[in-house]
Formats: sequence, structure tokens, C-alpha cells
Amino acid sequence: MQMEVEHCSKTDNIIKALSMAEKAVSSGADIIVLPEVFSTGFCYEGISDLAEEAPFLTISKLIDFSKSKECTMIGSIIEAQFQGGVPVFYNMGFCVEHGKLAGVYRKSHPFRQEQNYFAAGNSIHPIFLEKHDIKIGLEICYELRFPEVARKLALEGADLLVTVAQFPHPRKHVWRTLALARSIENQMPHIACNSVGSSPTSSFFGDSIIIGAAGDVLAEADDKECMIMHLIDTANNDKVRSEIPVFSDRRTDLY
Repeated sequence: MQMEVEHCSKTDNIIKALSMAEKAVSSGADIIVLPEVFSTGFCYEGISDLAEEAPFLTISKLIDFSKSKECTMIGSIIEAQFQGGVPVFYNMGFCVEHGKLAGVYRKSHPFRQEQNYFAAGNSIHPIFLEKHDIKIGLEICYELRFPEVARKLALEGADLLVTVAQFPHPRKHVWRTLALARSIENQMPHIACNSVGSSPTSSFFGDSIIIGAAGDVLAEADDKECMIMHLIDTANNDKVRSEIPVFSDRRTDLY
């Protein structure tokens, strides 16, 4: 779901996200992907008030929705952990499946100003979705530029790559090129969800995209709030990899 994230407006953003998710489910969507920090944006000035501790109020609302609608929801929020009474903030990705938090991933490559506010996560592993019987490789925005992240997820058995982002102007061509590359080189489908609209420091072009395992564009958005949908068959991964055996041809003795 490609949405405009209202800066620092958690309640409004959650209401909007659930409203859009309701329409998506009504249209047949089963896995719903939200943009990076969809509930707050990069609200550095209010980070202490808006960041969430476990069990995460925002995720709890998504859990309730996913349970009632029997769907999966993926995105990221601002997390707070307290160490010795001092808050440490993370850009925390999550997968909620049918009323349960299936797993989380903390962004391991904060971008520029983010490094002044967010700690880097230190673990990169796929998240298992029990109901779908697939592994999600989740990465966050800037990490699209690091092929090592997607490759590690693929080598650990990810069936589907998901990127949640606030990728800004003027790097539209970079976003699309990298989204396609991460799919093609790992021979797996890729859902890349971006924001639209603007923040105090950036504007966002959207162009969310769904890509098949062979690098074929299945659906693509424009620069407006919208939903794009497509059926993804992860069983096709094996067929694509058998035709061009990139993984078995890797020179692990060299790299």
C-alpha cells in the first residue's frame, strides 16, 4: 500500500493505514505491505514520545486487524528499548500474520541523519510466516543499496523479498533499478513499497513495485496514494533458478 505518511501524526496515520488495508483485503489482498515508519515518519523532534516499547501499541492494532481479516501485514515503526533507563531507538520492521507477531527485523544500515537517532540492528535473518509456509526476507529502504543484505536473506531460504521505504526524490531511477536488481540476482519475487507526499526535509515519488522471480514487473504504482496487487507464486522460484543456476554456480571458494 503506497501511502502518504503524515509527519509525527501517529493516530491519523494508523487510521489511514487500516482504512487502506480494509479496502485492500476487500479487493482480495492477503499480504499487505506498508511504507517505512508508516505511523510517524521520521519524527525526530517527537521520537521520545512516539517510539514504542513491546508489546507495541501500533503493532497490537495491526494484530487485531490481521486476526479479524485473516491477513498478513508488513512494515516498520520506531521502537524504544531502555538500557539503564536510557532509551535506545531502532527502526524496527515487523511481520504480523493472522493475529500474531511472526517476527521483527531492526534496520541494520541507518541512513545519514538516521545514524544520529537510531541504533543499528545486528541480526539479518528471514521471518517465517507459518500460515503461508514461506520465509520473508525483510529489508528497510537504504538497505536496497546493499546487495549483501538480500543475498544473505536468500541464502537463508527467503522465498519473498520485501522492502519498506521512504525513498526520496531525486533518486527515482535508483529505486527502480535496485529493486529490479535485488530480484533478478536472487531469483525471487520482490515487493518494494515506498511513500508518497513529503516530510519537512524530503519528498517521495512512490513507484512501489511488485516484481516476479525472473525480474518481470508484475505491478507498478505512480506517485499517488494507491494500492497495487498481484498474485505471487513463490513456487516459481525453483523453476527460475533451475533455468539459470546462479546459486549453484557461485564460487564460494573466491567470495
